[in-house]
Amino acid sequence: MVKPGRSPYPFGGRTLWRKIRHADTTDTKVVGFVGARRRPRRLALLPDTESRPRLSAPLDAALAARIGALLADAPTTGDHRTETGETYTALATELVVEVLAGTGRHGTLTVVRAR
Repeated sequence: MVKPGRSPYPFGGRTLWRKIRHADTTDTKVVGFVGARRRPRRLALLPDTESRPRLSAPLDAALAARIGALLADAPTTGDHRTETGETYTALATELVVEVLAGTGRHGTLTVVRAR
């Protein structure tokens, strides 16, 4: 939250305050997972600008449990590999997750939440 530098703190309200986003996010389709289906360690994601899936950064325990519940009934389409040779279990699902855009030195896909 920010406010103009010369304005006082308003009593009982924040009429002059603005919320500024400190990170850009984008939506990405989930095409698979690594680990147990109910608690995936990482997700195979297909960004709009790419033709091959990439694996996300490791998921924290709470997020993994929430996403695992959403993936529980999705049909499996087999095991596949990313361009870097990592294996994941592919799924036929319409699940979309929000990821931080352009985070990390190597463009790691950090999952924020499920949509």
